[in-house]
Amino acid sequence: MINFLKQICHWIDQGSEWTGRIISWLTLFLVLMQFTIVVGHYIFRDGSIFLQESLLYMHSMIFLGASAYTLRHNGHVRVDVFYSRFQEKTRAWINLIGGLFFLLPITILIFWMAWPYVASSWQSFEGSIESSGIQAVYLLKSMILFFAASLFLQGISLLLHSLLTIVNIEHLVEEEPEVV
Repeated sequence: MINFLKQICHWIDQGSEWTGRIISWLTLFLVLMQFTIVVGHYIFRDGSIFLQESLLYMHSMIFLGASAYTLRHNGHVRVDVFYSRFQEKTRAWINLIGGLFFLLPITILIFWMAWPYVASSWQSFEGSIESSGIQAVYLLKSMILFFAASLFLQGISLLLHSLLTIVNIEHLVEEEPEVV
């Protein structure tokens, strides 16, 4: 049973890691796209609605798509004044309770509330209000569901890691977030 729980954690963690690393490349494309738009606007006096909307799509994909990766690497904002001074088991209990009563219910609520919104968009294949814009707003809105589902799964992994720490099967691994 313990090995099964560890395997579940591994699968979820690997999925978040893989997704986060792929999505991180979008930041490079976002910068290049912004540069292209600025050059086009100021040098060639030309603008592209499609390119401008692509910035919104990439920005949304980066923040919504990489949230589970960020949680996995302890990158979300938290109040560390007391947390960092607690013992490992106390931190595991805080993670367990916080995940169980805050993270998971909030992600379920987001998914539940977003479902009709996204379904309606898919039903009409909602597109941009601009004729030359990206005609796939339904895909952009689908990122909300991806966000909630991936964060929920990574929350399950966090809970399982915390539980395994509480029962002395593994140690809580908490990376220091990278300072950019």
